[in-house]
Amino acid sequence: MADSPSLRDRYLELIDQIVQTTLKGNIRSKEQVYQLLVQSVEPGTGEVFERCLGDRVESTQQQASQADDLKQAKATRILRAMQTIQGEWQRWQAHNQATESLSSAVRQIVSAPEAEQLTALLSVLDPNRNPPLNLAQWSQLSTLLRTTSAPSSHPEAQTTAVQDMAEGIRRGLESWTRLEGYLVSWMYDQSREQLGFGGVPGQQGPWALWAKQVNSPVPQELFQTLATDQSAVEWVERRQFDASDVVELAVLLRCLQQGLVSWFDRLVYDSKVGAKLSISTFLGFSVIWSQLANGFNQASSVNLGWSRFTDACFQITLQILRTFSQREYFPLYGGIFASFSGKYLRGALDYLSEPLQRSEGTQEKARILTLLGYSFRVQGQIERAIAFHQQALKMARQADDRPCEIANLNHLSRTYAAQEHYGEAIDTSQRALILSRQVGDRLGEANALASLGYGEVFQAQSLEHAEPEVYERAIYYLEQGLELAEKVGDRQSQALCLSSLGIAQVALEHYQEAIAPLQRGVQAAQFSGDLYLQGINLVYLAEAHHRLQNPGQTLSTACLGMYLLEQIGSASWRQPAGLLTILKGQLGEGPFQDLLLQQRPSIIAVIGVDGYDHLPDLLEFYQAE
Repeated sequence: MADSPSLRDRYLELIDQIVQTTLKGNIRSKEQVYQLLVQSVEPGTGEVFERCLGDRVESTQQQASQADDLKQAKATRILRAMQTIQGEWQRWQAHNQATESLSSAVRQIVSAPEAEQLTALLSVLDPNRNPPLNLAQWSQLSTLLRTTSAPSSHPEAQTTAVQDMAEGIRRGLESWTRLEGYLVSWMYDQSREQLGFGGVPGQQGPWALWAKQVNSPVPQELFQTLATDQSAVEWVERRQFDASDVVELAVLLRCLQQGLVSWFDRLVYDSKVGAKLSISTFLGFSVIWSQLANGFNQASSVNLGWSRFTDACFQITLQILRTFSQREYFPLYGGIFASFSGKYLRGALDYLSEPLQRSEGTQEKARILTLLGYSFRVQGQIERAIAFHQQALKMARQADDRPCEIANLNHLSRTYAAQEHYGEAIDTSQRALILSRQVGDRLGEANALASLGYGEVFQAQSLEHAEPEVYERAIYYLEQGLELAEKVGDRQSQALCLSSLGIAQVALEHYQEAIAPLQRGVQAAQFSGDLYLQGINLVYLAEAHHRLQNPGQTLSTACLGMYLLEQIGSASWRQPAGLLTILKGQLGEGPFQDLLLQQRPSIIAVIGVDGYDHLPDLLEFYQAE
């Protein structure tokens, strides 16, 4: 409404009326002042009232400064009354800003074309909004959507779609109320480190418990699917969905994810474990949404209109990853497989890379691409890893994100080394080392030293006549990197430095010297949860034991390395498979099987009975290739 004289006069009169009523002793509480403001100030005219109040305060202050003692006393009482009005006016503003925000959100959703209404709703629910809506506001939003009519220019179908979304919010909040008390109770009955994305189907994680407690069919079926390690993609293709189902899952899964992360972040008695579990939660829920998106995408050719559900699921995936990328424990030097195992995440990279193609170039995207690039290298997709790291490097520079820039230089160095481009690997790690020292990034420096030493060892090994000083310098870099990683207290970097040091000693044929750093590397990788580094350390530990003619240790470490690397989809599992084939040829079939049975307890302790039983299948598959 315009700032008309009549409106201004009304608000000046309202202020004077409240002041006079206060001076007469008829205002006994601040609540009375607040209610007068609620009744008299029209929505959308707050600026007019605020200017009127400011003018009255200023004029009264001037009068007080020029008046005699008697008039000053009255002016002071008036100013005190106006301070009360100012305080209650701030309260009125806070309430009405929240109300207006919700009203604006409803108008945004209802006025959008039907195909875009779900996207509009999810934008309103985005946890990256500043400030984000709380659960009470979600409930208010559901009520407002149910009671708001669509514009007359819109078809009746739009009203139905809005009602469906309102119902989805209501059901999601109702399901959350039923599950809130069971958010973490499942953790007391099993290992804290299992979130149900690997291991024995139906026996790990919260899904089976949550499926029993929730009584709404859509989340119940999804939880049962996840509990039994079945495909969420196939589950989507088997059933029918409408907007209310997708919104219900969006609300419930968001509550569960945020609840778990908040609980894990509070594990002050073991902050490293808490960070590891929070990382698992962010990645796990983003993969679930990516799988749902994949399912809707595959079914959209049959169910016309489901493409909006695909877009909605990718939108939620990106929202989760954006939130994750802003956390201090975001793993710039880890990957998706730093926290998960099992076939459940085999397709995670493809699922997560798709929504990133729809995202703008931001600092958050640079960090997410860094994580995915590392994971692609683990899988042996070297060219794809390089493309992701180069893209992330460019974005990190644009965003002036130095730690992310340094991390991608380090990752590129390791990836070039995997291609046997050792000159590029050394050059890139030197750039990372210089930049990390310039900005004081000690974690980046530790990784740069490890990358530099690693590249120099393998470049020297590739030469026919490398001077001993070259190896000594490389070992020095690796030991320096390890010392710095230990000071920083980062187990991921320690595992990398120990791995590089052990591999360097194996490359130099110093097999006995390689044992200690590789064993420590296995322990550090176990603590950080990086299955790739754990597997690589075991592979080279097996090689060292083989050279030292320790067949029992060779067999057990090679089996563990082979299994772990194969489980995360790394092509490197063939290296220990080849070593086991050689050992089998040397020992003979019978003695090899006897030795395998002898090592069974130590192997089962790490990968379980199912893992042990899978070993012969892996060897048979390798030998048949």
